[in-house]
This record gives sequence, structure tokens and C-alpha cells, in this order.
Amino acid sequence: MTKVAKRGLKPVPSGDDAGDVRGRILGAAFAAFTERGFAETSTLEIATGARASKRELYALFGSKQEMLIACISERAKRLKMPADLPELHDRDTLRRTLSMFGAQLLRETSDPTVIAMFRLAISEAVRAPEVGRMLNDIGIETSRAALRELMNRACAAGLLAGAPAELADHFAGLLWGNRMLGLLLDTAARPNARDIAGRAEAATDAFLRAYPAPD
Repeated sequence: MTKVAKRGLKPVPSGDDAGDVRGRILGAAFAAFTERGFAETSTLEIATGARASKRELYALFGSKQEMLIACISERAKRLKMPADLPELHDRDTLRRTLSMFGAQLLRETSDPTVIAMFRLAISEAVRAPEVGRMLNDIGIETSRAALRELMNRACAAGLLAGAPAELADHFAGLLWGNRMLGLLLDTAARPNARDIAGRAEAATDAFLRAYPAPD
């Protein structure tokens, strides 16, 4: 049985009140998934940990898969494109926006609960490949789509030239380097606010040097 370390983890809250039944169920589900593995966790174990009945559990979530989707979705909400991004009129605005968005990606993706979900997907790759598919479709693709949209806006404003998807991939590579591998292996500490800001700014500057303003 594969286990994932719970070091530094907190239950994933849901809704306006993390103490309500739904919040307790999601917290118990997340803790059980990351400790015992998705395939090995039973709905009875989740209900017991949440101090809820199985009737309440199935009334809110039809299955373990739906609970997993909810756990991932709660984090994915924070990786969407902010609604109040400035209009991209010039390269200075683009630089500030990329740096801000890059810092948000680093901060949210390096959160211990997100790293635990990545570890869970890796550990369950053979027995429960749906975990990885859900994480990719709901969580990872959310941040990719947001970054592609930002690059698309920059290209439409004449500030960048290239395919938005390729530009997004290049920026993400500069932003992360090998940091994610270190976090997954627990050989690197989560970056603090100063490290995140510095890394986002450095990645932005390197990216804009690689893609100068179109003629």
C-alpha cells in the first residue's frame, strides 16, 4: 500500500464555512486520500473521519470520484485568470502583469495541499489513473488555459509574436525550472513570498528578452 506523507498538510476547506458537513467531508476525504491512497480509501472511512453519515455523504457526493473532483476543483479556482487584469497597452504593463500572474502560479501551485495532490496522482498512476486525469483536466489545465489567454491578449495587442500555447509553455518553463521536482521529492522547501516575487520577476525578464517587441 502506497502512502503519501501528510507533513504540513491541512484539510481542504470548501464553501463559506469549513465546519459544515460538506467541508468536513472534503477535509476527511483529502486527508484519507493523501494518507492511504485513493484506491485504498473507503467511503465509510471518509464518513467516519468527517463525523457524518453515509447518507449525508452520498447526498452531497455521489461517489469517491466526485469527492476527489471537488477537492481538486477547490484549488483550481485559485489558478484562473484574475478578473481585474489591466489592459495590455505596452510592454511595461505586460511585464507587470506577467510577473504578477507568475507569482500567483508559483504561490498557489507550491501550496502543500497542491503538492500532496500531485504526489497522490503519481502514487496512484497504476491503480487509479483517473486521479491523474482529473488533476490534469481540472487543476493543471486551468492554469495552462489562463496563461495561454494572457499570451493571446499580448499577441492581440501587438506586444508579442508567436503561438500563445508555445509562449505559455516557455514562460512556465522559465518560471518553474526544476523547482517542482524538488517540491515533489521533498528535497526543496516551499519558496517564501520574497523568493516567489524574485523568481517571477526573473522569469518575466528572461521571457521578454527572448521575445522582443514585434517590428
